[in-house]
Amino acid sequence: MTEQPQPFRDPQLPFAKRVDDLLQRLTLDERIAMLHQFAPAVDRLGLGAFRTGQEALHGVAWMGPATVFPQAVGLGATWNGELVRRVGEAVGNEVRAKRAEDDRVGLNVWAPTVNLLRNPLWGRGEEGYSEDAGLTSAIAVAYTRGLRGDHPLYWRTAPVLKHWLAHNNETGRDITSSSVSPRVLHEYDLKAFRDAVQAGAVAGVMPAYNLVNGRPNHVSPLLSQQLRAWTDRSLVVCSDAGAPSNLVDSEHYFDTHEEATAASLRAGVDSFTDHGQDSAPMTGRIRGALERGLLDEHDIDTAVRRLLELRFSLGEFDPELDPYADTAAFDTEDHRALALEAAEQAVVLLKNDGLLPLDPAAGRTVAVVGLLADACKLDWYSGTLIHRSTPLDGLRERFGAEHIVHAEGVDLVRLKCAEGWLHIPAADESREPVRGAEGALDPALLAGRTDLPPLTCGDTPSDLALVDWGNGVITLREPAGRYLSVAEDGFVRASADEPGGWIVQETFRWEAVEGHAGGHRLLHVGTGRYVSVAADGVKVAARGEEISGTADAPGTVFEMEVTERGEDAVARAAAAADTVIVVAGNDAHINGRETEDRTTLDLPAQQERLWRAAHAANPRTVLAVTSAYPYALTDAAATLPALLWTAHGGQAAGTALARVLAGDVSPAGRLPQTWYTSDAELPGLLDYDIIGSRQTYLYYEGAPLYPFGHGLSYSEFTYGALHAERDGDLVRVSLTVTNTGSVAADEVPQLYVRAVAPSVVRPLRQLAGHHRLHLAPGAAERVDFLVPITELGHWDVAHGRWTVEPGTYEIQAGASSTDIRLIAVVTVDGEPSGPRPVLTRGLEAADYDEQLGTEIVDRTKVEGDAVTAVTGSNELLYRRCDFASGTSGVEVSAAGEGAVLISVADTTVTVPVAATDGPYDYRTVRAALNASGTADLRVTLSGSVRLARIAFTGDDA
Repeated sequence: MTEQPQPFRDPQLPFAKRVDDLLQRLTLDERIAMLHQFAPAVDRLGLGAFRTGQEALHGVAWMGPATVFPQAVGLGATWNGELVRRVGEAVGNEVRAKRAEDDRVGLNVWAPTVNLLRNPLWGRGEEGYSEDAGLTSAIAVAYTRGLRGDHPLYWRTAPVLKHWLAHNNETGRDITSSSVSPRVLHEYDLKAFRDAVQAGAVAGVMPAYNLVNGRPNHVSPLLSQQLRAWTDRSLVVCSDAGAPSNLVDSEHYFDTHEEATAASLRAGVDSFTDHGQDSAPMTGRIRGALERGLLDEHDIDTAVRRLLELRFSLGEFDPELDPYADTAAFDTEDHRALALEAAEQAVVLLKNDGLLPLDPAAGRTVAVVGLLADACKLDWYSGTLIHRSTPLDGLRERFGAEHIVHAEGVDLVRLKCAEGWLHIPAADESREPVRGAEGALDPALLAGRTDLPPLTCGDTPSDLALVDWGNGVITLREPAGRYLSVAEDGFVRASADEPGGWIVQETFRWEAVEGHAGGHRLLHVGTGRYVSVAADGVKVAARGEEISGTADAPGTVFEMEVTERGEDAVARAAAAADTVIVVAGNDAHINGRETEDRTTLDLPAQQERLWRAAHAANPRTVLAVTSAYPYALTDAAATLPALLWTAHGGQAAGTALARVLAGDVSPAGRLPQTWYTSDAELPGLLDYDIIGSRQTYLYYEGAPLYPFGHGLSYSEFTYGALHAERDGDLVRVSLTVTNTGSVAADEVPQLYVRAVAPSVVRPLRQLAGHHRLHLAPGAAERVDFLVPITELGHWDVAHGRWTVEPGTYEIQAGASSTDIRLIAVVTVDGEPSGPRPVLTRGLEAADYDEQLGTEIVDRTKVEGDAVTAVTGSNELLYRRCDFASGTSGVEVSAAGEGAVLISVADTTVTVPVAATDGPYDYRTVRAALNASGTADLRVTLSGSVRLARIAFTGDDA
């Protein structure tokens, strides 16, 4: 008699029944163990080990060699969902192929990042797609569909969206709270996640480190109230690394880890990423929470069920049926071609006075200069390069090496101290593998090299290439070799191929010594200690000697001799060439990355000097910016004849740039975020109120340097025959785009909507559709868009719902958010929402129309919002409150101590709030208030009051 398989092994059964069967077979301890990122094998049931989390933002990361595609913000700049879907498919295939060779590679991929790029100073801007929620979600849908695959049952990989929610600052990221009003929440932050989840290719989300409205994202009620309400599919919520511990250790939101863990699990977190591969602390906390009655087994089972459903969908239990099980596509010709295509499509032509494209057949000399001219930079979420192309490589290949001259533009310096000249000893030239080439589950633990001799001081000087990356941060390098770096033993060596690592060990600060003319100390940024010369070599000062800026601070005093200024070398190269390409930008590990926000939009001064020197020597100067974020290039834009921007383009970046400069490809990338003229145009980094502070292209009322959606072409296009009509719940829009130039090229027609006479502040215009198309010279194509009527709406705080106001809406078609070519009008009928029904609904404090000097905080640790003052001069404004025939009293629900001042028309009432027992002890305080008709209501808070709600009493209340 044939033995029947256990039901969970039976592929004829639905996943749900198989999960039920497996779940009841697991012991409590086995189920608890599954809640950690590194879930152990269950040998008695034949279950293998499983881990959540494989980084795959723009290629397989951290696990050694892989195809490296452009940074996420570069993929966003392509405005091409079909291309990005193919990139996602290639990445997913490489995850599968590497998994077959290395079981450390996981199939639950933590990508993409859909945080919106509201502020260009955010250090992790390179990880997002756009400042626009619609564009972000469109690119995210494409990438996740590629990662997921198209099989109806089995998934190629299981994508998790990062980072829920409203997370755009690295400064104090685990302790700061984003104050997000209901309108910003529903119209902006939730939208990027919602559309991607509803598209059906998302397996879950990762909460962010920060708090939103005073409550940590890892205990957010929005995980259940919003996220899991968007789909019938099971979604897994994976914590960010170390975030469960932060709830107690840094945020002090809970008193004990058992309380914090229980609250996270009950809020919807399923997998805990904490303490690396050591699951004991987290599983111990879960058991402790069970013992204290903070959890029950149902809470455990709910999370385990979601995790098992994820594992079933990845084919773990049906390897013979898994269509992706034998995937071997890795570093294929198709993947290499796709990496080049993506890098080409990501290039944005910002300005061109006719200098571009250059003609390689003309045989003229091109100077390729700048700090990134011979660089192919990676970021924290890159894989290890298999192939590498720098701008210099690409231009030499395309224009001929004999026609290229090069100057990097570094300052060549020597450092001298009392013991002599800083010297790099000769070393064995046999090279170790590139850092990270072997792969690492936690690359933060990768150590620097200790096999090379440390620097010394003596009679023989060594030339050093100095780069000032801005904000006082420098790197020092052998002119044609390795960077100075500090390893765990504290010695300084020329040992690193590139700056990198979780804590960068290759950056320094050059600090003047008071009272010592020309004397400086060299502060190592990674350790916070000064460089000292000792008998056994150059090293950082001993621990505890980290005093900065005083004459008696530890560390050797150095003097610097400059043997060549970078701008002099650049000027010589520029003068010897017909055209100059200055390649500027950032290193993605310095001055703007995870854990570190930027401090300015300015291009570093050293790079500013380089383009100015090049232009002074040769007016035919092109500035090619390769960076993870925008710069305020106001002077360069006014001075130079041509500017381009691309994110770090991955393995094919240099070839792609060369092909665009040569005219082999007409550029058609578009800016995914606004480029501002200066820092003065930006709100504070922690200001998340894009409506109130007029942020992003949606609300910004100034003149940007380059607007959202901007990007030029080598050809010309006309737009015509715009037609828009209402069709039930849709607006059908069509237009015709014609290539009137002489070059085959891509164009990206963009569709925007605008409410003509809104009752509340609405976007100046909002992207409602886009399409990238290729047209031969003289060719025309009709482009169709379907715009749901709901896209014309907004969150109505007066009634707590999404609403589309009746009235007139413009449908705008153009080449950018400010280059609008055609406008059509549609009319929406219906009943207006009307004033606030405050007698029946009261006023939730956070449902204001406008605010000044306040922030939203948590009403309780479980759910709800309240508002408190952050400055003495504060106000909450609630427009058009309908008091009908009258009210005689007001009830204020508040905690803390102070007063609530309420003004309606000519009446002002002060409601004192006596001290309550803590910030969550809300009391109801009553006062007389006579108001009738429709009027605006204003509230001012004093003291530590946390206002939750206002209600009204009287005959009609």
